[in-house]
Amino acid sequence: MPRIHELSQEERDVYASLKVGSLPKHVAIIMDGNGRWAGRRSLKRFLGHQQGAKSVQLVTETASRIGLQWLTLYAFSLENNLRRPRAEVNFLMRLLKSYLESNVQRMMDNNVRIRYIGRTQELPPEVQEKMRWAEETTARNTGTTLTLALNYGARSEMVDAFRGLAAEMERKRIGPGQISEEDIHRHLYTAHMPDPDLLIRTSGEMRVSNFLLWQIAYAEIFVTERLWPDFRGIHLLEAIADFQRRERRFGGIGESCGEVEEDPERVKIVAG
Repeated sequence: MPRIHELSQEERDVYASLKVGSLPKHVAIIMDGNGRWAGRRSLKRFLGHQQGAKSVQLVTETASRIGLQWLTLYAFSLENNLRRPRAEVNFLMRLLKSYLESNVQRMMDNNVRIRYIGRTQELPPEVQEKMRWAEETTARNTGTTLTLALNYGARSEMVDAFRGLAAEMERKRIGPGQISEEDIHRHLYTAHMPDPDLLIRTSGEMRVSNFLLWQIAYAEIFVTERLWPDFRGIHLLEAIADFQRRERRFGGIGESCGEVEEDPERVKIVAG
């Protein structure tokens, strides 16, 4: 159940403008800008990551208070793991462990359940152990499902899905002509959740960075110049307010597109 009384006054003011019955079911966020946030303050990069971890919990708590069902955060990409300096990767792994240790009780207090997507089996064993502990501890919670994308890449997700589907086809003797979108969906990491309605990207970058490429086919995209360490619950609410002002057509014709000609063949084509 929503806990609107726990929102700050600023958040309640924005929430009051929302259509409560039309909230997105699933919001996904590309959390970007930790390094730049630190750089602009002449700080070490790791301090930007620490501040970014604080934003994760604050945004998650606001999501839980408004009754958002699914929140998926791009925390650590496959490319991060391969291309960042090992010292930074090792710090991020320690930060993840620390985040889970420090915030599981807050997740319990906010009825948040935590899950993960990505090639998490490639993460350090001690990190995987802490992840399992947090997931098992929060498994019975029924509020917001917080999903962290860790060692994640959308193309690698598709490769894993196709491998799983190929094995199923061989086992069940299914022919290629029988494959449907639903068959592929069942083998994605996200098969248990709805596709995102809203994708938020912080730091002003205009790209999706190999994140949920299959799932965001019809998602509304909201880009903010705000760096992730400065992103708070109120900014999540503002993004949702923007989302609600849009007309989602899913490839169809919206109400603002005017009347449809009854018989398209009667329309004359005039050469200019």
